[in-house]
Amino acid sequence: MAVQHLKTAEFDAVVEAAPLAMVDFWADWCGPCKMLTPTVEALAEQYGDRVVTGKVNVDEEPELARRFGIMSIPTVVFLKNGKEIERKVGVLPPETFAAVLEQYL
Repeated sequence: MAVQHLKTAEFDAVVEAAPLAMVDFWADWCGPCKMLTPTVEALAEQYGDRVVTGKVNVDEEPELARRFGIMSIPTVVFLKNGKEIERKVGVLPPETFAAVLEQYL
């Protein structure tokens, strides 16, 4: 399944409908965010329909960034049934994110 670019209006409906969601908070100007993009896209393909993979541009959706207390980007937030269960900050190896997904699937 492709990465979904999430907006504030649909965010809750999308992540609450998913048994597990991985959401990347990022910005266009952020170099490390661009470095993480291939990892997020690969995980979206790998986990397909089992995990909703989303991206939230913090400049376009500041309300979501505030709501989740995003202080640094990239930050990847993992949600189960709409509730945050874990987060990872920074550019990390794909295995780090996959381990969290496997733990909660």
